[in-house]
Amino acid sequence: MWWDRLVADDPAAARARPPLDGDTTADVVVVGAGTTGVWTAYYLLEADPSLDVLVLDAGLVGAAGGGRATGAAPAGPVLADALRTASDGTGTGAAGRTRRALRAALQDAVVEVGGVLAAEQVDAGFRYGGLVTLARTGPAVDRIASRAAAAPATGDDVRLLDALRAQDHVRAADVLAATWTPDAAHVDPVRLLRGLAQVLQERGARVVERTPALRVAPGAVATAHGVVRSRRVVVTTGATRLAGAPGPAGLRRARTLATEPLPADVWEALGLAAGTTVVEDRHRPLELVRTVDDRLVAAGTPADLGRVADLLPPVRDHAVTHVWDTAQGVTGDGAPALGVDPADGIAWAVGAGADGPAVGNLAGRTLADLVTGADSALTELPWVRRPPAAARGRGAAALAAAVDAWSDRAEERRGRTPALARLLASRRPA
Repeated sequence: MWWDRLVADDPAAARARPPLDGDTTADVVVVGAGTTGVWTAYYLLEADPSLDVLVLDAGLVGAAGGGRATGAAPAGPVLADALRTASDGTGTGAAGRTRRALRAALQDAVVEVGGVLAAEQVDAGFRYGGLVTLARTGPAVDRIASRAAAAPATGDDVRLLDALRAQDHVRAADVLAATWTPDAAHVDPVRLLRGLAQVLQERGARVVERTPALRVAPGAVATAHGVVRSRRVVVTTGATRLAGAPGPAGLRRARTLATEPLPADVWEALGLAAGTTVVEDRHRPLELVRTVDDRLVAAGTPADLGRVADLLPPVRDHAVTHVWDTAQGVTGDGAPALGVDPADGIAWAVGAGADGPAVGNLAGRTLADLVTGADSALTELPWVRRPPAAARGRGAAALAAAVDAWSDRAEERRGRTPALARLLASRRPA
């Protein structure tokens, strides 16, 4: 849908860039021009405008990965929850300070995205709107209440709402409680990526499309159109495993739908403002946003998208015009992660783009600091770690998906999470 809108408004904006033309060299080569890759290249040039940066993409910038997301840009709820072990639960001590530093960096990232787009004059429809998380089962109420209670210790502004006050943000069915935080925005993901790629070129970077990477080795990337020699390589290929580089331990599959533009009376009934992100708190959450052209965009697992009409009954009789599937790379514990091996010069990120443009921005800033050796607090955040253990992680990712589905069914039918499911979730490997 995002791509269709771009082409309809400006066909030239979607024109393909030439592929790599034979062997070449670069100071840094970024493999993958998704959310994390584009932001990494941007901050590398911010740190040192003289760098020769080459960005490779297997397809067209914005046509896959981050360009197929909902465009919601919250302050990293998946990252924050997945890295909950970084906190001692009280907000005190070294672990508590690490947790607060992570949350502050995520909040800053939402503002940073908007600031960069404004400064670079990239019109991607950035709009603040906040994040509403809805609870429709007893266990979900317990989870959101626990997060709200812990929020002050980590510097978060998370407000617990009863069912009536939740209607100030969205009038959804069967809501028992909700939380709201202002630390979220919405952006057109394709316009963001295409716009930033153009900025990179204007700053002297080379951005090549339709150039799939085949293998990474220390000091080189072999592609379908030539070999790139570079002392430093950054791999941000999302769900794609690339020989010679750290990659995802497993895949999380999602399906996204977009409705036709909904009439004013439907939006009045829903009470949902453009730019606001709505999430139903589940082990496999639904994410919904209202676009600037009054469509509803919803994302979740393929099996769960049928819940959209149950959650928001006024949309039931309106047409779905677009449906698309995505696969997101994940680590064994589901937490986004990144790192660098100083010995071979290969940096990597797994799962960072799956949590939206703000987390992708923070990943890009962090990778740029790791690659350039900057003395930065970002490089001390808890998602900077060793590469994921792929062989162990594949089975762990599949088990996690099955446990999440089982837990959701149990909570909806019996109002509680199975004790075995809680035990398995607490022992997910990194």
